[in-house]
Amino acid sequence: MEFVRNHIWQILIVLNYAIALSAVVTILHKKLNPTKALSYIIGLLALPFLGLIVYYLFGQEYRKTKIFSRKHVLNQSIVKKIQEQLELDTKEINVVDDLLDQKSKLIPLLYNSEKSKLTINNDVKLIKNGDNKFKLLLKDLKEAQHHIHLEYFVIKDDKIGTEVLNLLCEKANEGLEVRIVIDDVGSSISSKMKSKIKDSGIEMNPFMPVLFSKFTGQMNYRDHRKIIVIDGKIGYVGGINISDNYVNANNKRYWRDTHIRIIGEAVKPLQILFFTTWDFVSQEALEISKTYFPEHNCKENVPLQIAASGPDTDWSNIMEAIFVAITNAEDHVYITTPYFIPNSEIVTALQVTARSNIKVKIIVPKTSDSWIAEYATNSYLESLLEAGVEVYRYTKGFIHAKTMVVDGVFSTVGTTNMDYRSFNINFEVNALIYNKDISNQLTEFFNDDLKDCEQLDLKSWQQRSKQTKLIESVARLMAPLL
Repeated sequence: MEFVRNHIWQILIVLNYAIALSAVVTILHKKLNPTKALSYIIGLLALPFLGLIVYYLFGQEYRKTKIFSRKHVLNQSIVKKIQEQLELDTKEINVVDDLLDQKSKLIPLLYNSEKSKLTINNDVKLIKNGDNKFKLLLKDLKEAQHHIHLEYFVIKDDKIGTEVLNLLCEKANEGLEVRIVIDDVGSSISSKMKSKIKDSGIEMNPFMPVLFSKFTGQMNYRDHRKIIVIDGKIGYVGGINISDNYVNANNKRYWRDTHIRIIGEAVKPLQILFFTTWDFVSQEALEISKTYFPEHNCKENVPLQIAASGPDTDWSNIMEAIFVAITNAEDHVYITTPYFIPNSEIVTALQVTARSNIKVKIIVPKTSDSWIAEYATNSYLESLLEAGVEVYRYTKGFIHAKTMVVDGVFSTVGTTNMDYRSFNINFEVNALIYNKDISNQLTEFFNDDLKDCEQLDLKSWQQRSKQTKLIESVARLMAPLL
């Protein structure tokens, strides 16, 4: 022990370089971008301890780490049968091809990446803001007859959260099956409410629980999805969590968000997605029956794909779909996102598209709910402005909607932010919609939001102080943590 005390720093240095060399070997085997790989190697060898910390925080290949297997759910006979029924015949695909032209590349992309089927028979309702969502949702929950499934990043037992949870308890007491997945970092439910939930017969499980959720950073994987499935017939997905923050009647700051309500075939892949998460968090082998996938009477025909992404998928499905949609735009791209901290692929796609005389407009918040995220976002805006991208900052409150419209025929609404975490680390879900009416409605939303924005001017934006630009650069380095 005395030798250890006398040589503690030498021992730590040797240990540091032993781990660093192991990391260097790992980096070389990963075949990363040469510049990126060289940066990590220099940091590991030239900066004892600090280099290891930086590599741990920034250098991990999250998608290569399989957090859970979906085979138990996907191999069940009823799920296989449902997926086979969702296959399209050639005629249906041709109808969509005629509508979308180049956008139809997205359909095989998502199918080949994640077996995400294109569904045709869907009725889609766009929902603007939490006030409207919860009016619809509470009505649908009251009318539920068999089961209710929720998977949410944020559920709080504040005013609106208590109303929703109390209603779920009532439905469970009536004999309905109610299952809830909450993210253990994003959600906050009191012990009293948890007891009521348990006593009512609701099954609720946290996603990857942590010991001290209030003090936990976002370095770990989080379930950022917002999914509701009611009786296998109605589905909800989008940006609105279950919290007073999202209800302007209960919130001091105006909160602008977008969600969708789906009736039809697309509810089935949402249901399957919920079951894959439930299989992981519940640690029990749930046998899935046909009652969770009832027949529907939908007369509408809105083509739609449910795209899921996360460290459990082989590819960054949603990011790739966004990339393809941007690069194949012929007239315009309209993006709304609360957090704009993109990877180089998305930045290049936006710049090249704008420089090709295609109108690219982006709405971001002027004031974010995270000052680090705000500075990180601002660090990307100058290069976009230089390429001709029109950047607008929302001033009415906080804009949390995550939407994109391309050429008035393709749109997406979901949980995915234009940032590193959504593309690589978090579990996300988006609805990709191939329909002119929905695209036009989202365009109207976008144009209405522009009325509450200030457009950035390149020359004025370049006049930011050196101190501000330095803070932005530091915040940008923190992007994987935000």
